[in-house]
Amino acid sequence: MDKETENRIDYTVTCISEFSYRHSLSYQDSYLYLKKYGGIAFLVDCYEAEHLLSIDDTIDDLTFLCKRNGGNL
Repeated sequence: MDKETENRIDYTVTCISEFSYRHSLSYQDSYLYLKKYGGIAFLVDCYEAEHLLSIDDTIDDLTFLCKRNGGNL
């Protein structure tokens, strides 16, 4: 696996973990919520821009996106 792929995976795992912490969810529930409401796809599609932001900003973006897509956290 190349370094770019490793970085993307690490970043996604970190975002899921921080999202679960902020919203008091289990890691699994956080992943399922993000997957259902487009958060995982957002992290994959927007990695180039989002990984330059703070994790707090990314979690804010994920929260907003998921609410816009029907999530209720």
